[in-house]
Amino acid sequence: MNKSTTITTSTDETEAFAEEFASTLSGGETILLYGELGAGKTYFVKGLARGLGVTDEVTSPTFALHNVYEGRLRLNHFDFYRIENSEEVVVLGLDEIFAQPGAVSAIEWSERVTELLPSHCISIRLTKLGDDTRRIEVER
Repeated sequence: MNKSTTITTSTDETEAFAEEFASTLSGGETILLYGELGAGKTYFVKGLARGLGVTDEVTSPTFALHNVYEGRLRLNHFDFYRIENSEEVVVLGLDEIFAQPGAVSAIEWSERVTELLPSHCISIRLTKLGDDTRRIEVER
């Protein structure tokens, strides 16, 4: 298990960190994003998308549950904040998209679907330390 911690002091720095992190990805990864509302999970995904060569605007899929972006690798962005239980994800077939070869899946609120997740995931925990300051812990 490999663990690292970074402190960022702006949303731009959070996005830049995620953009650099994206260069380490080769497809098939499932990234679990943890943090309270407003911790910067969507900003992290915006940077991740930029690092994967996505040129479309990245928005949170809070109501859609799943957004797809094309770049060097496909980015599947999930937000399960509004689901009641993991059965909703299964019925929609979204669990079949996790860990796709040639794609990266970034999942916000993954703790709501723990039993559906692949066995090997990258965990990213964002913690608010101040108005714009975040601690980003990456565990592979």
